[in-house]
Amino acid sequence: MIMEVNSTFSFEAKSVADKANPKVQEWESLMWKYQQALPLAKPGEKWILMDRIFSL
Repeated sequence: MIMEVNSTFSFEAKSVADKANPKVQEWESLMWKYQQALPLAKPGEKWILMDRIFSL
């Protein structure tokens, strides 16, 4: 997934907002049935940051 955000974006604030949103939690619970964490992810961590390797 690629996210384009502005300079005020905060992963911490997004995490707090997502945890407080019942619809997001419902969606995440459903999606965990079809996704698996990467081997290097921390327990319960689905998304990890990647390094951009090219840009158009």
